[in-house]
Amino acid sequence: MQRKTLTYLHLPPDADLPDLGARPPFLAIVLAEDEVAEMWLWDVARWLVASGARYVQAWGKDAEAWIEAVDDAALEAVDYEDAPEDQHVLATAHDAGDEDVDEVFWFTKHRAAHPALPLDAVLVVHIASRPRREAIETAYADA
Repeated sequence: MQRKTLTYLHLPPDADLPDLGARPPFLAIVLAEDEVAEMWLWDVARWLVASGARYVQAWGKDAEAWIEAVDDAALEAVDYEDAPEDQHVLATAHDAGDEDVDEVFWFTKHRAAHPALPLDAVLVVHIASRPRREAIETAYADA
């Protein structure tokens, strides 16, 4: 099994979005611990799709809203036409009340797959007032 490499990115709510640079298509996990402004949520969704996210899992606050925004950003990116397979974006919501983040990490490492692309890189976008890099990276490694 191909090991997925993990990159952690902490974003305080309403922060400026960094340039992720050239990278191959990736899987993104949005860990939304804090509520955010709706416009910023939609900006993050567009930024993820434009940066190469081809599978987005949202966990935490407003997970369904995150997925709705990602789905719309993916359609917008192809001018609301049928997306070629390599531009298709999968999106799943994980309710924090129903699933522990450990379960999301396990699914990412062992089951999540794109039908047309290898997604060997994982970007955790941690939306919270304070970073928790070490705890999140350890939880992912243990999944």
